[in-house]
Amino acid sequence: MLSKAPRLQFRRPSPTTAEFTVTTLRPLPTPIHVFLLLARLLLSLATVLLLHARFAVSPPLPDRFIPLFLRAGHDAYRCSHAGRAVASLASGVPVPILVPAAAGLLWLLSRRGYACESLLVMRGLGVQTSSTAGSYLATTATRFIPTEKIQDILVNEAFRGFEVRYYLVVVVEGEDDVVVVFPDILPGLKIVEEVWRGARACLYDRRGEEKG
Repeated sequence: MLSKAPRLQFRRPSPTTAEFTVTTLRPLPTPIHVFLLLARLLLSLATVLLLHARFAVSPPLPDRFIPLFLRAGHDAYRCSHAGRAVASLASGVPVPILVPAAAGLLWLLSRRGYACESLLVMRGLGVQTSSTAGSYLATTATRFIPTEKIQDILVNEAFRGFEVRYYLVVVVEGEDDVVVVFPDILPGLKIVEEVWRGARACLYDRRGEEKG
């Protein structure tokens, strides 16, 4: 639902800085994105409460092993109308079915459903690549490459099955392997060429074409 074909977003915070972001996120109005995020949170909370209610019926540990403050909160929740309703619902679901189903649902709710990768170019400093994790629970993977280590920024091509794919790479001094930009999305040639031109123009102060 949230994913679509890759599209390029360009931002120029300053004359010496350029950010290129490739994302598969569908461009929906902000209120819809907020609504979907709140729906994820509420559904996750409901799943956790259902698990809590089920194990409240048959606690996995004796009360003496549960901290006092947790026991007090648990008793207050169990005596509430919402707690009794959830407990009644959970008691009818066998644990071997409830636990895997809840774990699978929580895993699905933690997935973003789209990919987002970016290249930040800072003239005189270097470039930084970022890849957003597929889960809301994981952190974004970033790498900074200083200008003095950058030998070149190139467009390479490779075969993927019977298809030719073009991708942007940074040649780093002292490393055998190149750094692939947008490695998970691998956008089309049009986006790759646009980012290549913009990155070189920003990084080399419009002298990028002389290096080609």
